[in-house]
Amino acid sequence: MYNRLQYISQGESVEEQLYNIHQALDNGCDWIQMRFKHQKPKKTFALAEAIKFLCEEYLANFIINDNVHLAKQINADGVHLGLSDMVVTEARAILGRTKIIGATANTFEDIIHQTENGCDYIGLGPFQFTKTKSKLSPILGLEGYRSIIAQMKQAQIETPVYAIGGITLGDVNALMNTGIHGIAVSGIITKSDDKLEIITQLNEKLYGNIIV
Repeated sequence: MYNRLQYISQGESVEEQLYNIHQALDNGCDWIQMRFKHQKPKKTFALAEAIKFLCEEYLANFIINDNVHLAKQINADGVHLGLSDMVVTEARAILGRTKIIGATANTFEDIIHQTENGCDYIGLGPFQFTKTKSKLSPILGLEGYRSIIAQMKQAQIETPVYAIGGITLGDVNALMNTGIHGIAVSGIITKSDDKLEIITQLNEKLYGNIIV
């Protein structure tokens, strides 16, 4: 089964991105999603190649946000597709059956659509307001997750769901209690002064080893 903690990369430059990713890997994160929007193809390719090398070294999953052709070119572990990106079926035709394809959802209808198209996991959100994304879908909150997960159970959809969007350490227990599989986070790790501490605490909560 997939790791419960995904780190979505941050950084304006290749160097900044690599520094943040290396820090996340070094301190116990084993799933990296590269998010490097609106950059020149050469820079994006150079970054992807460097991340692939790092993730192989740390035995971590490496997913590329949005760019299916780049994922194929450098043989990444898979892609994550937003609601306005390439459709899952098209990506699957390019990448083949063995690659991981994640897909974004904001509603139960989105989940039906994405799972019918054959995605491997769902990034459901946003949980709350986040500065990481410029165009936010409607905020779900805990109630939104409870409602959507209940509908998924009723429809017998078992695709793993990751919560995303402005998640803090204090939110994790309540989110996990809604029935999600894990979380995808960015700022909470990037901005932390003690990355080992925050990643360890997140993993303890995600995997249920909570010390009360």
